[in-house]
Amino acid sequence: MISRHACGPSAVQAAMSLVITVGSATTTGKRDRNEDFCGLVTPDGSTLATRGAMVAVADGVSGAEAGREAAEYCVRSLLADYYSTPDTWEVALALDRVLSAINRWLVGQGNAHVPHRTTTTTISVLVLRGSRYYIGHVGDTRVYRLRDHALTRLTDDHVWDHPERQHVLKRAVGLDRHLVVDHADGELLAGDTFLVCSDGVWHPLRELRIAAILELRRDPGHAADALVNAAVDAGGQDNATAAVVRVDGVSSASWREMVQANSDLRVPGKLTIGQYIDDFEVVDLVHESRATRLYRVRARRSGQMLALKTLQPLLGDDPQSREGLLAEEWLAKRVVSAQFPQVVPVPAGARRYLYYVMTWHVGATLQQYLDRGQHFSTGDVVHIGIQVAQGLATLHRLSILHRDIKPANLLRGEDARIRILDLGVALAAGVPYPELETNPGTPSYMAPELHAGEPASEQSDVYAAGVCLYHLLTRKYPYGEIEPFQHPVFGNPVPPTRYRPDIPRWMENLVLRAVARNKAERFETAEELLLALERGEARDLSPPLRVALWQRSPATRWKLVAVVSLVVNILLLYLLLVR
Repeated sequence: MISRHACGPSAVQAAMSLVITVGSATTTGKRDRNEDFCGLVTPDGSTLATRGAMVAVADGVSGAEAGREAAEYCVRSLLADYYSTPDTWEVALALDRVLSAINRWLVGQGNAHVPHRTTTTTISVLVLRGSRYYIGHVGDTRVYRLRDHALTRLTDDHVWDHPERQHVLKRAVGLDRHLVVDHADGELLAGDTFLVCSDGVWHPLRELRIAAILELRRDPGHAADALVNAAVDAGGQDNATAAVVRVDGVSSASWREMVQANSDLRVPGKLTIGQYIDDFEVVDLVHESRATRLYRVRARRSGQMLALKTLQPLLGDDPQSREGLLAEEWLAKRVVSAQFPQVVPVPAGARRYLYYVMTWHVGATLQQYLDRGQHFSTGDVVHIGIQVAQGLATLHRLSILHRDIKPANLLRGEDARIRILDLGVALAAGVPYPELETNPGTPSYMAPELHAGEPASEQSDVYAAGVCLYHLLTRKYPYGEIEPFQHPVFGNPVPPTRYRPDIPRWMENLVLRAVARNKAERFETAEELLLALERGEARDLSPPLRVALWQRSPATRWKLVAVVSLVVNILLLYLLLVR
């Protein structure tokens, strides 16, 4: 029996977006039971732009009655759960997380049921998004691409090399507790044709015949039918499943679509109190930097107080600044958390200028509190630290790095809630930032590895949070204040009890671990910092090891050796002369 799925461009396209046609077919062949399973998701609109279209083919391990169930569960779960992942996650990360969860479940099912009942399957996944394709692959199902009359295999089979074991899988979903997924990606071109198939297709046909069928049958549904029929006619003994995707049109990446959609928006001039910008009345200018302006505004219809952020007028024609503001809005929309101001959507067509609007919260930044002479108790700092760690954990789960955590970006509201401000230099996969070659941020809050030119990481955000806690407690910095363009040498941090003897030992150890010069001694994640703050003195931490100067600096070590050698030589020379 052959089943077929096909959809035309009208079903899978959005304005300025990817256009594909998909067809699939499967047959039991000469087997009693079809253990293959194929799934297709072809969304439209924003989902197509952010998550893409997906095709997956799984082949349950034969010889076990649960093979079909494993293949179907794997594909159905993947298609459902992938589209529930945050759209700030890159495709490879989302596939890895979802397939790892599916693998754990299948391994558990295999262990829990009848011995030798195998819940194992191969899977090959193709995701088409924007102007690129992405592949996740485990086992001996395959993905091919036909481009310019040349067929290219894009996956490797995970089977043993020994001639007698060439059909024995060494990697599959549900086979081992630790799943390793192969990932690949590349550029999409209009006219590309992709094939995702089980070994029941590629093994009896070989690649020359596959290429000929794909060339001859341009309709994906007809091509899928022809492939599975040809596999059976060629003597194939296995189930045969094929999914064919034809790329009819390629979009720019979703990020680029957003830039293009807002390319005609003008940066407003300097706004005055009482002036209207679209549907918002300016109440006052809250903050101004070299690049941006932040106004408090009132919505004309609802009367709600909001914050409006835009660029300085002089940067209105600067593409990098425009993209930077759009990047900030794009990321902020995806961070739904009480620890952050929330973006307020402006209806399409209602915005004539380049800006975005977010919720307004009455309060002051922690830097403003410090400037007023505010004293923070250990309890205050613990309460603040817990909320900052919660906010960072939210960002990091979305694969977003803040890169500029400091008291000036931490707002304490009238409700005592801490909100993290300013995603202007935040970094997420898939969103270009114009200054990636440098590490932005405030020098005194930047981790040592950032000063050394390493890229930002979750641990560098944790370090900045630790410096904030240290500064709130002591009004000092663990390694001293660092000026812009300075090249600091990081020694051992000054214990905060040097400035405030009343700080509990557990809190001192926690802060010192958060600001450890060596990443290996620092908290690995914001969740780990959060847990330590919540446990408090109930579980004291040991402080990072203090390292002698000659141990932490190879250059200093050799200088010391040279000095000692010089002193010894002078002493020997003196002894020779006095004799």
